[in-house]
Amino acid sequence: MHSLKPPLAMKRPRPPSPPPLSPASTKQTSPPPRPLKSLHPNTPPISSKKPKSHPKWVPLNLSQTELSLPLTFPTGQTFRWKQTGPLQYTGTIGPHLLSLKHLQNGDVSYFIHFTPSESAAKLALLDFLNVSISLAKLWEVFSENDSRFAELAKYLKGARVLRQDPVECLVQFLCSSNNNIGRITKMVDFISSLGTHLGSVGGFDFHEFPSLERLSAVSEEELRQAGFGYRAKYITGTVDVLQSKTDGGAQWLLSLRKLDLQEAIDALCSLPGVGPKVAACIALFSLDQHHAIPVDTHVWQIATKYLLPELAGARLTPKLCSRVAEAFVSKYGEYAGWAQTLLFIADLPSQKALLPSHFWDIKEKKSAKIEDSNSCNIDGNYS
Repeated sequence: MHSLKPPLAMKRPRPPSPPPLSPASTKQTSPPPRPLKSLHPNTPPISSKKPKSHPKWVPLNLSQTELSLPLTFPTGQTFRWKQTGPLQYTGTIGPHLLSLKHLQNGDVSYFIHFTPSESAAKLALLDFLNVSISLAKLWEVFSENDSRFAELAKYLKGARVLRQDPVECLVQFLCSSNNNIGRITKMVDFISSLGTHLGSVGGFDFHEFPSLERLSAVSEEELRQAGFGYRAKYITGTVDVLQSKTDGGAQWLLSLRKLDLQEAIDALCSLPGVGPKVAACIALFSLDQHHAIPVDTHVWQIATKYLLPELAGARLTPKLCSRVAEAFVSKYGEYAGWAQTLLFIADLPSQKALLPSHFWDIKEKKSAKIEDSNSCNIDGNYS
């Protein structure tokens, strides 16, 4: 919904000054003034009624149990949404610029800052938030299979997996390789700035994510000068490969939603700079592969504590990554990626502080070394 400025109030013309009243006339009561007529025959009469105000924030009909903004946006799924107020986050979905915030009762409302179509903006938002999947029902199933998950769920409600645009998700995670949150965000902001500017909120500029055609005009050298380092060649190389696809790269990526998980992972790994872990992130956060398990040092530690304790102290290899993923799917089923997301969030320092101490009675183990450094969840950089 667009922000509307109130119409300027029309200034009424002053009537000519009346002649001086005689002493006798001062005792007479003046007749009530007639309503002013329009100065132009086609102008409607001036109305005393105020224009109806339209609500800016609209309820999304999602409770905090179904969507917690702080547990969904700043936890590594996307780097394009900014916190623009208390419990408020702003970002773009296609050509739509929107904000989300929690009401006092915990429910979520949304505000459309810019859009070509309000109805299209709401549909895009609901799709982006994966609202067709009931988080409460999923967590009920997970809790039945895992008492520890059931306890965590009491404190960390609403950690939802997003359904992002695959091109946008792919480019973001190409930036994430061996990187920290601050630097990833700067890189993603630079890429985003190549798209159409949609507006400013809370001191941040927001852009529609650039198309593959626009990205293909950016050279590796430009990206290196912007601080992308070796990732520059992966981004330009991936864009070139996508541009060569018969039906277009964006459509090719969307088609991976229809494949089995391993087929989707293999297809993504054919792109420059995409390894199994980044591929799993892209598959989970944009390709409807709900049982994809991105395995990094955090997830490895979780797995060796609670799922595969016999592997504690082992060196993490590609073969063991597969074993960890299988253990999560065996435990949590076809939506194992959603369960892993909550367990990963619970392991972040910012969330540990909110949990009772009995969750962390087990002594922390040192991070395992990783042979493949292409990781999507950045170890030790969340706060």
